[in-house]
Amino acid sequence: MRVAILSDIHANLAALEAVLADARLQGVDSPPWVLGDIVGYGPDPDEVIEALRASDALAVAGNHDLAAVGALPLAEFNALAAAAAAWTAGVLKPDSQKYLQALPLKIEKAATCTLVHGSPRNPEWEYLTHIDGLVENLAHFDTPGCLYGHTHVPVLVLFDGAEPRVIEYKPGTPLRCDADRFYLNPGSVGQPRDGDRRASYALLDLQARDVEFRRVDYKVEITQQRMKMARLPQPLVHRLALGR
Repeated sequence: MRVAILSDIHANLAALEAVLADARLQGVDSPPWVLGDIVGYGPDPDEVIEALRASDALAVAGNHDLAAVGALPLAEFNALAAAAAAWTAGVLKPDSQKYLQALPLKIEKAATCTLVHGSPRNPEWEYLTHIDGLVENLAHFDTPGCLYGHTHVPVLVLFDGAEPRVIEYKPGTPLRCDADRFYLNPGSVGQPRDGDRRASYALLDLQARDVEFRRVDYKVEITQQRMKMARLPQPLVHRLALGR
């Protein structure tokens, strides 16, 4: 079974719709797995939550989701993120609030993968950007795979024993992830930060242990215009065009 792995949608409905459409074109009809930060930064929090509900998505909470429902203090965020979180909290419908409040911080799925936003050790905040952090977190999950987000950058790291291998990839090229343990970050659907503004996600074959990173064009200008209409901070609008 292949599953679409999504993270950091950040209330970007245009990007999410493009990703879900691409997954269907690849023959994937199972519910997507979502690694948190469903809302925050972007202009369409209710619409994104509605789309995920309609797709029966399996999801964990990210720090921006928690902030939007008052479960994390805005003082812990930078000024731009806090402003966007405050706006999100002010527009969320009650059903959307309940959806976010009910999200777990961690899910272990079918003895194959652990789903978190930041890290198994600290799902809300830890950024897994260095090998040392990946090594230390191996003790904090029991499944072969860990699926995480938060950094907005796609990554695949394999561990045979204690030895890590960072796998270079090209979007659309299937990769093996059949090592003893592995970490997979699908990148960001709604606010990529690797210099490529296209929406990023991954397709994971749970039986074959293959992964394929995908990049999908969408109309960034639509999201930017909606952000301007919502009077979200201009730097957040601008960065979408840069993929930074």
